[in-house]
Amino acid sequence: MFRSLASDTNEPIELCINGQLQRVPAGISVWAAMALSDQTTTRIAPVTEQPRSAYCAMGVCFECLVEIDGMPNRQACLVRVQPGMQINRQQITEQTQAEAPSNGLQQPIAQHSAAQPLGQTQPQVDDLATEI
Repeated sequence: MFRSLASDTNEPIELCINGQLQRVPAGISVWAAMALSDQTTTRIAPVTEQPRSAYCAMGVCFECLVEIDGMPNRQACLVRVQPGMQINRQQITEQTQAEAPSNGLQQPIAQHSAAQPLGQTQPQVDDLATEI
């Protein structure tokens, strides 16, 4: 169904797909590497928990979302493989979507600078200088 356009001169690289070490041609997309490794399920649908895979393979449908090197929601069809890359099937469920991430990237809204009440001014640079 799919034909690799990578040239024969592309040296194979090693990367890890769902915990398995794989050798794939350099320069191909993450999704192509997954397909070559017979691991075409890129994610589990959060609501139905059904396996999903690339549909358009050109960055439009977002069905190919995977976790790459610990970063979720990467489009496998648009990212080129790199040596040592860690690629995992994305398994976000309704329950995990409701949980706050443990990576410290999400800040509670009440603590965010945009959550200041109307009319309350932020300290000016001059005010900060006099406090120091």
